[in-house]
Order: sequence, then structure tokens, then C-alpha cells
Amino acid sequence: MAAAAAAAAAAAASSEAPAATATAEPEAGDEDNREVRVLQSLRGKICEAKNLLPYLGPNKMRDCFCTINLDQEEVYRTQVVEKSLSPFFSEEFYFEIPRAFQYLSFYVYDKNVLQRDLRIGKVAIKKEDLCNHSGIETWFSLQPVDCNSEVQGKVHLELKLNELITENGTVCQQLVVHIKACHGLPLINGQSCDPYATVSLVGPSRNDQKKTKVKKKTSNPQFNEIFYFEVTRSSSYTRKSQFQVEEEDIEKLEIRIDLWNNGNLVQDIFLGEIKVPVNVLRSDSSHQAWYLLQPRDNGNKSSKTDDLGSLRLNVCYTEDYVLPSEYYGPLKALLLKSPDVQPISASAAYIFGEICRDKNDAVLPLVRLLLHHDKLVPFATAVAELDLKDTQDANTIFRGNSLATRCLDEMMKIVGGHYLKVTLKPIIDEICESSKSCEIDPIKLKEGDNVENNKENLRYYVDKLFSTIIKSSMSCPTVMCDIFYSLRQMATQRFPNDPHVQYSAVSSFVFLRFFAVAVVSPHTFHLRPHHPDAQTIRTLTLISKTIQTLGSWGSLSKSKSSFKETFMCEFFKMFQEEAYIIAVKKFLDEISSTETKESSGTSEPVHLKEGEMYKRAQGRTRIGKKNFKKRWFCLTSRELTYHKQPGKDAIYTIPVKNILAVEKLEESSFNKKNMFQVIHMEKPLYVQANNCVEANEWIDVLCRVSRCNQNRLSSYHPSAYLNGSWLCCQETSENAHGCKPCTAGVPADIQIDIDEDRETERIYSLFTLSLLKLQKMEEACGTIAVYQGPQKELDDYSNFVIEDSVTTFKTIQQIKSIIEKLDEPHEKYRKKRSSSAKYGSKENPIGKTS
Repeated sequence: MAAAAAAAAAAAASSEAPAATATAEPEAGDEDNREVRVLQSLRGKICEAKNLLPYLGPNKMRDCFCTINLDQEEVYRTQVVEKSLSPFFSEEFYFEIPRAFQYLSFYVYDKNVLQRDLRIGKVAIKKEDLCNHSGIETWFSLQPVDCNSEVQGKVHLELKLNELITENGTVCQQLVVHIKACHGLPLINGQSCDPYATVSLVGPSRNDQKKTKVKKKTSNPQFNEIFYFEVTRSSSYTRKSQFQVEEEDIEKLEIRIDLWNNGNLVQDIFLGEIKVPVNVLRSDSSHQAWYLLQPRDNGNKSSKTDDLGSLRLNVCYTEDYVLPSEYYGPLKALLLKSPDVQPISASAAYIFGEICRDKNDAVLPLVRLLLHHDKLVPFATAVAELDLKDTQDANTIFRGNSLATRCLDEMMKIVGGHYLKVTLKPIIDEICESSKSCEIDPIKLKEGDNVENNKENLRYYVDKLFSTIIKSSMSCPTVMCDIFYSLRQMATQRFPNDPHVQYSAVSSFVFLRFFAVAVVSPHTFHLRPHHPDAQTIRTLTLISKTIQTLGSWGSLSKSKSSFKETFMCEFFKMFQEEAYIIAVKKFLDEISSTETKESSGTSEPVHLKEGEMYKRAQGRTRIGKKNFKKRWFCLTSRELTYHKQPGKDAIYTIPVKNILAVEKLEESSFNKKNMFQVIHMEKPLYVQANNCVEANEWIDVLCRVSRCNQNRLSSYHPSAYLNGSWLCCQETSENAHGCKPCTAGVPADIQIDIDEDRETERIYSLFTLSLLKLQKMEEACGTIAVYQGPQKELDDYSNFVIEDSVTTFKTIQQIKSIIEKLDEPHEKYRKKRSSSAKYGSKENPIGKTS
């Protein structure tokens, strides 16, 4: 095999395969002097639960939903699945994680209208264990939810051992416990807690307890309280032991600190505990460290874990260490040359897609990087052409899950977001806000339903949606039109005798993989802020099925539809008319024509984000809870508005051009977490999001839409202006210049926000995880280069697409060389990071890996 590889290398050296553009690399060690960004993200799917505990009464079914929590902070919630003990959720999620966390948890709830929702069970995965489940669907047993096990946060503690001379002249030892602060305590009912701590010295025959003061409305209390405990009696003192506790005592005593939320008129809530043996002072008379709060020892022992049911999840957590831009030059250059490589299967981008275990992981960063540099259309065209070579039946064109189809799917999600909003959102809103029944399955009809009325309701929605889609060609993004044009031309050349294939090549993407998917999952495509209820989802599913079939050229041009269900076949007969065929043909012609481009008019503002948050009153009252009100926020490319309810007139409007900065607001300002401020021409608007993920998303999109504004601030105040001064710097003038530099800008493209360094870092990380398979591909190239027999007898390379072994071999060599050079700064950063975070520091608290 080595000889084969050498032969391929020799051939590659003399070939004319394209090489990566040389880029000046930074000096070794330079990354230490510049910021390395640590970026976390989470994606996956909440699939289903099964065998949940039934109610004890005659109605055993439950109305279930599931949440995702970072420690104790809820950041995502599924729809409610009614009347089921095996609810099928099937909800995908993706979000950036803006803070450190210890556990990723999934809670299954039973919805309760009159009382608090009941937590049935949970799946809690430690951060360091997430890599063991990456991209793999797994059944997890639900664990019991016990208030004694629901903990998060850390505590800063200092212990000292003093020698004291008593009044009668004898010597005893005193333990000094200084509880300094806590950080990251959980929210209680959505608000910062009122924490206090109990400090106990515990031994076989003693339990001395003291208590701190209560700190109001904070998740990061500063206690700074000192407590004193007598450790040994005077009779146990000897000159030999002096500043040390005797061996028999030190093994039996421990300091226990319990954190509580003060419940005032209700029961106090346990927040966590730590236990520190006094023998930590054996070698030193002082000990200071941060500790992670732990659950109580008996937190889960009383419950049976096998009886609660199971939850099927697919979780993929990534943590990227993004170096300064210049480190990624060679890898970016090699990837961006891919569309020009002949054959395309020998390109770095294609090889990357071939060797990655999880193809979905590979496609997203690759598509975003190529899209950012206007290289996606030629690359997607080339890989689609390779797909067509293996397609024997025109009816199955682009129906597989290949690199080409996955690239186009991701491209449509990235660039087609605004297109979906202007096309589908008004009708989706109407459907979700209406109570019209559209069920036409006789088995699923409810008592009192009229199937004919339901058919009319369903036809009304289908016709309205279909009509909007076929009139939307001028809103179709240019990139989509360009790729559709290429697909159409290639399909015609591959099947010249099939007059319909030019249309089915396009409809298989725009209807089957774009519109139909968005209709059935409006929340995933940001068309709805909340999950639809069960009846609405059923309506959307029936509409999606019909739209998908209407858009399929094959189904319209044949007398028989593709539906398996008899009731759908009967319903679809309403649409088998020539007018629908003509309309679909005209629409597909328009979006796959080189003359069809996205409308350049600016009359339609781009809808960017909306959702429910809390805002502080603009200068009316200074104190009291009433000055924070729940409002519906809406951001477009023109203005930020808030309303009492969705669809109501705006109460307050901030033109985007007037935004001067968008920054986080310190929790100490109002004792509230997840706050940010929109600084504009008038007084700052203070807003509280529902969780850290939502706050991060709003800050990000507001920064992007306002990045190019004139007069943007270079500094700001991280705290609020209250009672005549800024809390951060104590300046009394409300117009005083900011005391902290504004955070760095972000990409200005409000519709496509692509961080090319991060995408390249992700590709590097996936290459490093796939080096073994890359090596096998390299060996296969060597085998092909020297083997002269029939290829079908060789199995070593049967799993790879290798059209030109010499060119492919050279590309692999370039990839390996670049990856090896990138390994060096990454390894240096990891060593620096591990050595800088001392065990017991705030960044690396004791108990982190326990």
C-alpha cells in the first residue's frame, strides 16, 4: 500500500491539479497575543417519549411538552401533544449558547391549565459527556425531578485556622469560614432569587450552624460574611501540633454550606450545597477556592427511575476555538478553489463531504462558506451534475440524500428565509389564529364534524396558499434562481426525450424540500413565534401534502395522484385541472429563468425577528415592579416596535437608523437577568428577554441591522441611570460619555450573517475527526493508480467517488498538510487554557468533573 501511495504521489507531483493559493501564515505563538473566540452551539431533535406514567384516574392520558434547559434556565419549549403517554414531538432545534453551563437537561411536562405544570421526569447530560451522544439518536430513561437535585451555580469560600489563647491562658483552635460570593444561581419562577446561606460545622457529635443575611433579587450575591467555629478544646492542644488540628479530629469534621432561596411566606427552596472537609487545612492554615454547588446526597434515592418512561433525543453540541483570520487562509483558499477543480470529486469541498461521518454536520459550514464567497452556485451545479450521471430514471431525479441535495437544502434555508416570510407568513398566521376544522380523514373526525365543510375549509387554505406561491417568483432569491436554472439545463441534457424532467428537477426542490416543509414546520422557519396546537398542525400537514403534490409536475401531468390515503386521493381530484398545471409550469419557468431575479425594490421591509419580552417604562416611575411590562416586540429592517399584543398597533417605535448601540445591561441595574439596552436618540430602552439564548439572538440581530448607522457610539454605560447617577461609573450627568467600549461589530448583511472564520474552523474540526477515513481514501487513490485490473473486483475504494486518483491524491495531500499546520496553534491554545485555569478558580471550580 505504501508503494501504491508513493506511485500516486509521484503522479500527482507531475500533474496539473490546482493547488491552494499560498497565504502568509502568522508566526508561531502569535495566537497568544490575540483573542481566540470560544463559540458554543447546540443542535438536534427532540424525537418522542414513550411509556410515560399514566394518571391514576379513569382518564390516564396526559398533555405533554418538553423543554430544553441550560442548567435550570429554560431556553426552548416544544408544542403540547395532547392525550398521549407516548407523545411524538419531532422538533428540531438550533441555537448559540452564550454562557458557561454544567448540565444540558430535557424536562418532560404534563400541561396543567389550573395549576403549575407537572414535571414528569428529566434527562440531564453533563457538558463533558455531550460528545458521547453527538449526532446519535438515543433513548434516555427519564430520571425523577427532585427539588434537592435541581441545582446550579458556584460559591466562593475561604477557610482559615487560627490559634487562640483563652481567658484562662490555655490555647485552642478556631476555624474561620469566610463565605465571599456566589455566581450563577438559578432563576426562581422566572426571576432572580433571594438567596442566603447556612454555614455548618458538622462532626460525629456536633452540628453548629450559622446563617448569612438574605440578598434580594440577585443570582450573583456578594455575601462577604465571616463565621467563627471552635474546632478543638484546649485540652487537645500540644506544642507539637501547634497550628494543625489533631489527626483524629480532622478526619471527622467538615464545613457544609447550603444555599437557599428565601420564600418569605412560603417554604424556602434548596439551591445546592457544598461539603469541605476541614482536613484541607492540614498542609496550610488557609484555603480559598470556588466550588460548584452539588445536589443533596439523598436527592434521587427514593424514586424508581425505571417507571417514568423514556425520551428519544438527537443532540449535537459543538465548541469551536476560532483563531484569528490569517490562520485559516490556506484552508479557505483550498476549499474556495473547489468549483474549478476537474473533476469535482477531486476537490477539497467534495472530499470533505465524502469523508465526514455526519453529512449534515459537513454541509452547513461548507455551504455558508461557499455562499459567502459567491462560489456556491458553480459548486452545487458541478456536484448535481455528478448526481445526474448515476440517475437512470427521470422520475427519481434529485430524490436521494446526496451531497448535492443536502447543499441545496441548506442553501434554501439560509437565503430563502425572507422569501418564505413575505410569501407564506400571512396565510400561516391566518391558519394558526383560526379555529376552522380541516380534518377529512373519516377515522379522525370529531363528533359533530361535517366532512364536506372541512373539505371546503381545506380547499380554501390550499387554494390561497397555492395562489400566493405561484405569484411569488419575483421574490425568489437570485441564488435560488441561478441554481434552478442550472438544474433545469442539466436535467434536459441528461434526459432529452422527457419533456417534463426540466420541471420536476426544479419542483423537487422548491415545492418538496422548501415550501411543503416550511408549511408543516412554521416555527422551525421562524414563520411563527410559538408552536401550533395539535389541530393546527394537522391542518398544516394536510395542506403541506396537497401543496407538495400540486407542485410535483409528475402528479399533475398524470391522471392518478401519488397519495396512499383514499381520502386524500378523493380530495386531490378537486385540483386535477389544466389551470393548475399551467400555473405550476409558469411559476417554475419564472424561477428557473436567467431573467428572473429577486426584486430590487425597497418598499417591502425585511421581517427579522419578533417575540414577547419585558421592557422598562420610559421615564415614568423609578421604583416598583410595575415599571416592567410584558410587550410584543417586532424588528424589521426599518424599525423596532413593541405592541401590547401581536397584531395590535405599535405603542412605541424606534427607527433602525436611530439606533446608536445595542449592549448587555448588568444584572445589578434592576436585579434582573438576561437584560440588554437599545441606545438610541432618546432614552435607552431597557429590555429583559426570557432566557440567555433569546437575549443573545436579539442583541445579535439588532447589532447587525444597525451596524452601518452613522453616529454609532464607541462607548456605553453597562449599567442603568437611576436616582441621578450612572450605577457603573457614578457620573451624575445623564449625557456623560460611556465608561466602557462598545463590543465589536458584526457582519452587516441582515439576511445572511456568515462568520467565515467560524465556518472554516468547523470544517477544520470535522476534518480532524475524519482523518482515518481521509487516510483510507488516500490509500484507495494509491491502489487505483497502480492497479490495472477490473475495478469492480476491488473493495478498498468502493465507498468513495474517485474519478481521477492522481488529482484526488494531490488534494488529500494538501488537506493533510494544512490540517497539520492548523493543529499547532490549536494545541498551544489548549495547553495555555488548561494551565491558566487553576483548579478551584472561578473558571475551573472544584467539583466540575465530579
